[in-house]
Amino acid sequence: MKNNAQKAARLSVAPMMDWTDRHCRYLHRLLSGQTLLYTEMVTAPALVRGRAMHLLAFNPEEHPVALQLGGSDPQELAQAAQFGAEAGYDEINLNCGCPSDRVQSGTFGAVLMKDPGRVADCVSAMREAVDVEVTVKCRIGVDEQNPEEVLPTFLDQIRAVGCERVTIHARKAWLQGLSPKENRDIPPLDYDLVHRMKAAFPDLHISINGGITSLDQARTHLEAGLDGVMIGRAAYHQPADILAEADPLIYGTGQTADPIEVVHKMVPYIEAHLAEGGRLHQISRHMLGLFAGRPGARAWRRALSEGAVHEGAGPEVMLQALERVAPLVEV
Repeated sequence: MKNNAQKAARLSVAPMMDWTDRHCRYLHRLLSGQTLLYTEMVTAPALVRGRAMHLLAFNPEEHPVALQLGGSDPQELAQAAQFGAEAGYDEINLNCGCPSDRVQSGTFGAVLMKDPGRVADCVSAMREAVDVEVTVKCRIGVDEQNPEEVLPTFLDQIRAVGCERVTIHARKAWLQGLSPKENRDIPPLDYDLVHRMKAAFPDLHISINGGITSLDQARTHLEAGLDGVMIGRAAYHQPADILAEADPLIYGTGQTADPIEVVHKMVPYIEAHLAEGGRLHQISRHMLGLFAGRPGARAWRRALSEGAVHEGAGPEVMLQALERVAPLVEV
């Protein structure tokens, strides 16, 4: 039974290129049964023109899980959204926040903040094509834009075509002069603006993203009136810190997950992946931070990263690495 994505969006893990693939999401789901998970961004041209349907593969246990699409052509995005809905995703999200201004199909990502009319056309076309919810992830503005002016206009236009849920990365994106990595850190955060947008658009489900590194910070935003919090790098590098307690602390249900038990639960998943011709490191690379900040974490990372790359490496490498940490971890 699929969970309701909007209910799950109280806490979500951000879409992150090269990180939030299906193996990462499976691990995260074992840590939290409730948190909304996002794919890496998949470009609409890759699906519509390239027919790269393997990019849509996911494990049914990942639900609730959302597909993030990149693109700027309404009809192409509509078709890509249809592919995503047919694949079984619980939500289709349009990327209006990635600080990269061109792909082969034209503009996409944060540059779309300059053209809210086009974004509205894209959202409208996608909503007409699918029954699942269509959402938007955006920035507060780009380049020399005044966020106080452009963000309300942007939200108003996507709301007018039926978008009911948006995630706002509380930084500008500088399309010229800053790399994508620098755009995640250098532009200052403006959390207050996002909170003011919730007050101005009370009917919109608004999640905040950017610089949030703990569940305590997430709860502060939720208690102040926001509907959801999206966490990125902290959830990847310290997955147990963010996700293991998410169900009881954010959703008021379930118990704190034990990362040692999670490692053992990964064994059959890894065995199935290897049986299909996969390699251990394709999965284990997402597990290196599982014991971050705990005694034995360094030994775990080293044993796992060095052992997983060897030809024929299997779950035993991971279980041997776990011996370095299990006796030392308080759970």
